[in-house]
Amino acid sequence: MQIQRNGAKPSVKGPAETFTGNVRIDTPFAALAPGRASGAIVTFEPGARTAWHTHPLGQTLIVTSGLGWTQVEGGPVEEIRPGDVVCCPAKVRHWHGGTPTTAVTHVAIAEALDGRSVDWMEHVPDEVYLAGPGGQGVRGT
Repeated sequence: MQIQRNGAKPSVKGPAETFTGNVRIDTPFAALAPGRASGAIVTFEPGARTAWHTHPLGQTLIVTSGLGWTQVEGGPVEEIRPGDVVCCPAKVRHWHGGTPTTAVTHVAIAEALDGRSVDWMEHVPDEVYLAGPGGQGVRGT
């Protein structure tokens, strides 16, 4: 058994290559081999969001505070609130983050396949992000 004490790992800023805006990431756990699951607690400030991305084995988000948005490519922007659980299937292009006026925090859980748990793509353009709930986004360029 391994216990990782709260505060043992410092928070990190979400890198500009994969996030827009101010994002704080805490990585409280990664599975011990042969396990493949890892998790992060991610806080998006207002206007902050991920770039488009996929997960080889899917991703689960558990919203813990605030109000956020998420979108599967080609679908509407969806509102996410505390207590919501978002299950994104494997290899489905999506993004998630805060709204233009509110922050959101979620626990993100994904499994690694061949040592990789995420494939990052281009940033979500403002016109897609700002379409808001019900807005139909298109693939960003």
